[in-house]
Amino acid sequence: MLMTAREAEIIELIHREVKPALGCTEPIAVALAVAKAVEILAENGCDCDPRCRLWRETADFRISVEVSGNILKNGMGVGIPGTGMIGLHIAAALGAVCGRSELGLEVLQDRSEGAVKRARELVGRGRVAISVAETEHLLYVKATVLLCGRQASAEVMPSASAVIEDDHDRIVETSFADKVLMSSESGAAASERSTLDYHLTVKEIYDFAINAAYEDIAFILDDRRYNLALAEEGLRGCYGLQVGRSIRENQESVFGDDFMSYAMGMTAAASDARMAGCTLPAMSNSGSGNQGITASVPVIAYAMRHGVDDERLARALILSNLVAIHIKGYLGKLSALCGCVVASTGSACGITWLRGGGFDEVCYSIKNMVGNITGMVCDGAKVGCAMKVASGVSSAVQSSVLALRGTCVQDTDGIIDKDIEKTISNLGAIGSVGMKAADKMILDIMLCK
Repeated sequence: MLMTAREAEIIELIHREVKPALGCTEPIAVALAVAKAVEILAENGCDCDPRCRLWRETADFRISVEVSGNILKNGMGVGIPGTGMIGLHIAAALGAVCGRSELGLEVLQDRSEGAVKRARELVGRGRVAISVAETEHLLYVKATVLLCGRQASAEVMPSASAVIEDDHDRIVETSFADKVLMSSESGAAASERSTLDYHLTVKEIYDFAINAAYEDIAFILDDRRYNLALAEEGLRGCYGLQVGRSIRENQESVFGDDFMSYAMGMTAAASDARMAGCTLPAMSNSGSGNQGITASVPVIAYAMRHGVDDERLARALILSNLVAIHIKGYLGKLSALCGCVVASTGSACGITWLRGGGFDEVCYSIKNMVGNITGMVCDGAKVGCAMKVASGVSSAVQSSVLALRGTCVQDTDGIIDKDIEKTISNLGAIGSVGMKAADKMILDIMLCK
């Protein structure tokens, strides 16, 4: 059966929003912008090759990065893969020393012990400055890199910059020596549609997930390969708060040997590893590794526990990921609302369908989630996110169980509406508009500690 134009469009959206990411995506966006600026230096007037590891590990870079408040909030306390350090300073330095912009959200894939050592030296010598930008963009990074010392070929030190806006890997402007080389206004930058421009609905998502040709959606099983590996690593190692390990090790005596605690433990373990700087990539959703983990691992855990075949798992993962993408479109990439609320809503839908639910039960699952954990705030990316992930999974399972009993939060309650799309829109309004003051207050508190 030939793929329709609309099916191809939906698959293109999934590929755009569900992709591998190495490390928390806010510091990774900083590393990506810095890496691009260094490559521009090498390509425009510096006698060096950006692919030369020796040059980059000995160059005397001075790095200045301006970021939006949300990038700062989500980058202050999270581990950077392979460094044993946290924060945007080391991410920026590592981007300069070994980052490759063509790898996108896996920009730090080529790090080495030498690169990490040099990045630490740059941070220790005060060569990296981070500041808050004056911008209306919730997701914004501008990296400017100067080359000092013998590598500079002119008396005036050359500088290059790269700007990222709205998506973690969307470079919208580059410049060298104050001359703009590329900008989105010139058409040289990639022009991407907003998620809302796809005009998805939960009904269309549901129909696509259960009716699309399996061979067209089997790629989503990469979710299992990436995120299950992270979960297993989190259970093996001593990462972060060890939330996942604690749940699994107390599964019989405290939590009970049931699916809910199993899914909570597996999903939290993946988050434990990722947020503490594990060197394994996550399959992200809507620019967030934690959201990708939370949208997929509970569904994968159910499939493992109940012997679900690959085709049914793929359809459930498509449903979960697309619901998360759809809701996230109303919230924006970064907001004061914790992303696990969105992602666990997706996994609630996937679990509901695997357990025999239809479209109505999927809608009930969404409404039950919106009526439960909507108020969970994002107070920055950190190892403690694993606790919120576990709470999201618990709520997802509860919401699914109720939905399959025909139980749904009533339309008269809170922000729930009879129409499922209006309910999602209400959630988006709360997170993107209603919680703006909370977002600013959270950042102020974090900066004043």
